[in-house]
Amino acid sequence: MSNAKPTTLEGLRALISQESERLTPRMRDAARYAIEHPNDIALNPVATVAAQAQIAPAAFIRLAKALGYDGYSELQRLFRAPLHHATKPTFRERIRHYGGEQTLDNPEDPAAVLQAFSQANIVSLEHLQADAASLPLKDAVSLIQNARIVHVIGLRRSYAVAAYLAYALNRVGQPAVQITGLGGAVAEQANAANAQDLLIAISFPPYAADTLRVCEQVTGQGAKLLAITNAFLSPVAKNADLVLEVNDAELKGFRSLTSAMCLVQTLAMGLAFSKRTKRGKAGAGGKAAIPDLSDIDC
Repeated sequence: MSNAKPTTLEGLRALISQESERLTPRMRDAARYAIEHPNDIALNPVATVAAQAQIAPAAFIRLAKALGYDGYSELQRLFRAPLHHATKPTFRERIRHYGGEQTLDNPEDPAAVLQAFSQANIVSLEHLQADAASLPLKDAVSLIQNARIVHVIGLRRSYAVAAYLAYALNRVGQPAVQITGLGGAVAEQANAANAQDLLIAISFPPYAADTLRVCEQVTGQGAKLLAITNAFLSPVAKNADLVLEVNDAELKGFRSLTSAMCLVQTLAMGLAFSKRTKRGKAGAGGKAAIPDLSDIDC
């Protein structure tokens, strides 16, 4: 295990990813919780965090030491650093977003909820914009373009994102089908995927069980897997050929889809422009792969 202690959350995420296979399963659970709930780690003692995560306190302590820290308290200071410039949180409703959280003072007022939730989404989109250059977007577009058929699954709260992506891919000339699980036939729908295909799996906490099962089934059938999820330690990312990380604002059980929608729309647009470029290079005799972009209606 590396003895170099990260001094930033980004460095910590990279170290956890690098050392993931050396961590015990419970330590990986603790690491996943810490990455997904940074403010819980920053603001609470280990006993409270352990109770919220339903993970033994010892797992968080062992994780900290395995990553080179003296203990949980030293690891906690790393999580507290980004909050030094933020407003002190209260015990009112809080909206989590990529980079922190904000207080919702009057949750009974729909206008106040809209204003606060919109602001949280703006912050999440700003982080997505800032991280854009580090996301493997070109590789993702290449995976999509080289697939015979793209199978898209996103259930429960991710359903709308999956439905849009399947629609948009078909509109730009890439054969795509959405695995909906209609009638309980999710496994049967997934049977159509083979080694020439790509599965795009979209899932966020608490991660739909059927999505995880389809990932295992389809990769077992030889298809490649592109995971769109909230963290590289997400169970959806396990055995994925490529992972696109995206985080949206969240209030209690309500999770925004703003950043996720922006990301999948970017994939469809990237594919459309790539196809147009290749068609242009083919010359006048080249076969038209997609309709004129102004007619796509995505």
